[in-house]
Amino acid sequence: MRIFNLVKIPWPYLALVIAHIIWGIVAVVGKLTLQEFPVMSLSFLRFAFASLLLTPFFFNVDRSKIKIRSQDLPRLILASLLMVPITIALGYEGLKNTSAIHASVLSLVIPISSIIVGWLFLKEHIYFINLVGSLLGIIGAGIILGIHLLFFGNFSTENLTGDLLILLSGLTFVAGTILSKDLLSKYSPLVLTGVAFLVATLAFVLPTANEYFQNPNWVSNVSIVGILGFLYISILSSVVAFFLMEWALKKTDVVKANLFQYVEPAVTATVAVPLLGERISFSFIIGTVLIVLGVYWGTLGKPHHHHLIYRHHRS
Repeated sequence: MRIFNLVKIPWPYLALVIAHIIWGIVAVVGKLTLQEFPVMSLSFLRFAFASLLLTPFFFNVDRSKIKIRSQDLPRLILASLLMVPITIALGYEGLKNTSAIHASVLSLVIPISSIIVGWLFLKEHIYFINLVGSLLGIIGAGIILGIHLLFFGNFSTENLTGDLLILLSGLTFVAGTILSKDLLSKYSPLVLTGVAFLVATLAFVLPTANEYFQNPNWVSNVSIVGILGFLYISILSSVVAFFLMEWALKKTDVVKANLFQYVEPAVTATVAVPLLGERISFSFIIGTVLIVLGVYWGTLGKPHHHHLIYRHHRS
């Protein structure tokens, strides 16, 4: 017992590892779940259930800390629409049309997009290394999309639609975060997440009803695999991993915490290859390496932009 007392367990880093393992697997789980759930229905059920799970946390918070100013409400709603329902709908539709491994790696491009948008439109200061990193990330994404094969006449559109939707999903998320930039300093993650969940739930009501009227039989065809996948996405990915991340970020340095995100593609590949039969090509490996280097160099000295990856498809 004394030996165990002498061992200091790095709980924040353990929490980060668990959170990123959960998020690394979620692309595979989402791919399987979307075989049984329509996109809009899965999105609605996910956020409606996650909203119910979050509700008890608000009872333990001082009301003054969760009060939303009326002047902030329009921007908060618009930002929530961009960051959650639109982003998730595009992401799920993309995941249906591409591999889980592609989706996991391409999501890493989000902080690079944020750097470029901030530089071009918000006149944010960036360093030369950030530009180099952004360029590497863009080249890496292009290789994964297969654009380099145009020069050899072997270009394939097999995953192109899904890959482009994943990238578009990331861009809508970046637009939402830029719109909500000032709100991040005014409200806690719990408040912002709660509003985003509620907005997403309401936004998916009509599309979900439309899917049901078009195919009411999909509900009876959901298997235990689909139910477990839904619970994984709603509970582990949307709530458990999110709170693990927020808790860990309060206990450790953001820059160090950023390094843990790179385990996600490895986790995704480890699970996707045996379960989904996905393959990893040499060009995909090259593209992944360039994106990882690009994200690391592109966000040096920019912890806020690097932190964006934690909130994409997570909440």
